[in-house]
Amino acid sequence: MHSIFLKKAVTSLHKNKTIEFMKILVCISHVPDTTSKINFTDSDTKFDTNGVQFVINPYDEFSLTRAMWFKEKQGATVTVVNVGNATTEPTLRKALAIGADNAIRVNTEAVDGLSVAKQLAEVVKNGQYDLVLAGKESADYNGQMVPGMLASLVDFNFINACVEIEIDGTNVSATREIDGGNEVLSTSLPLVVAGQKGIVEEKDLRIPNMRGIMMARKKPLNVIEPLDVANTTTIKSFEKPLAKGAVKLIDADNIDELINLLHNEAKVI
Repeated sequence: MHSIFLKKAVTSLHKNKTIEFMKILVCISHVPDTTSKINFTDSDTKFDTNGVQFVINPYDEFSLTRAMWFKEKQGATVTVVNVGNATTEPTLRKALAIGADNAIRVNTEAVDGLSVAKQLAEVVKNGQYDLVLAGKESADYNGQMVPGMLASLVDFNFINACVEIEIDGTNVSATREIDGGNEVLSTSLPLVVAGQKGIVEEKDLRIPNMRGIMMARKKPLNVIEPLDVANTTTIKSFEKPLAKGAVKLIDADNIDELINLLHNEAKVI
């Protein structure tokens, strides 16, 4: 079941505040395209980036598109942020081409969930953002950690696995996915939202056009130095999934053999 931390209190900065134009921060992860062939180097301790195409994390792309809706319908300003080295800048430029107003890159490798959350927390505090949107997880590590830790570090409300959100002033109505269905919630800004498919539909995802790509070249991409934060975890090694075994074909009349294989070999019954 997806976790959720939904605080009842609202920070004094936003309490009884009428927000004319929201400031939105969208967290962007730089991940390998799912069609890329994955390999490892240095005794399987490092990911081999040779020949790999990197893209905006698909979960983040849903949240970015939702931010574009808030920009177009409610006049919000949208900043995208990434924790990473200079190789992530093309991914940030794509987010700018989709429609973000400006970008921030925190100049350090993203190797640990908590350290990334701490770097992002500093950006949130300095930028005084009302709403932080992110994907519920990154497609490379699938950790589902950073948005919740970020919300805790900046003392924002938090909704995980969000599939619908509407904002009126500081009041927020949202729906999140839970086991067996959806849950409708109400909360207030400031807020961190971990989104997924449903916060916008896949058909509504934005594809940069030529005008957006040209404009993105002129939009600010600010590089900031990181906090001195120790990594709390390290990767010992990577391993690939085991190769799939050969397919066994059972005669349609041999039901006993099929049941035996499902029970004793596949262990699914």
